[in-house]
Amino acid sequence: MKAYWYLTRASGTVSLILLTVAVVIGVMSIGRVHSRRWPRFVIDGVHRSSSLLAVAFLAIHVLTAVLDSFAPISLLDAVVPFAGAYRPLWLGLGAVALDLLIAVTVTSLLRQRLGLRLWRATHWLAYAMWPIAVVHALGTGSDVRLAWLQLVTALCGIGVVAAVAARIAIGWPAHRRVRVGALGALTGALLAILLWTVQGPLAHDWAKRAGTPTDLLPASERGSRS
Repeated sequence: MKAYWYLTRASGTVSLILLTVAVVIGVMSIGRVHSRRWPRFVIDGVHRSSSLLAVAFLAIHVLTAVLDSFAPISLLDAVVPFAGAYRPLWLGLGAVALDLLIAVTVTSLLRQRLGLRLWRATHWLAYAMWPIAVVHALGTGSDVRLAWLQLVTALCGIGVVAAVAARIAIGWPAHRRVRVGALGALTGALLAILLWTVQGPLAHDWAKRAGTPTDLLPASERGSRS
């Protein structure tokens, strides 16, 4: 059904935006970014709400992808990485991102019982989850060539880089090597994603190379070389 197709893409895009908002606020550090107009408890609430909303939209994203009869995706494929037959690597990365988000959300809700040290260690997973989610969106989404999706993804990347740069500026030059290394690693990762996107998802034969079952490929790609 086309309704499932549209809901899957829309909910996935909204989830990426919400994840970006949560990551940006987390990078900036809730305890440091506040003002009279935006007190700490307000920013804390936005951070929590964006994370929980991301989980809700991801649930819609997973459910509609499973219900859509076009691709053979099961509920197990959505939570167990690399177990599916449809674009297994890129769908598997989505499962990894989902599992990491669930772990971060659950430990955040149980923060007082787990203790600050364990919560903080688990919360670092959110920073690894974001680039994984971006690669999943680009590698699995069939609308990656559309200008609006490219713009949304670019703005999300710019937002995260800007947040990291602002965080580095706070307290400079303390821990200068760590700060510069973090910005360099993030910038390098985003450049790598950009180059991969041009050579991969934006290429005409990406559907076949991504692992799409032959019977789901367009007729023009079934006989092409990878």
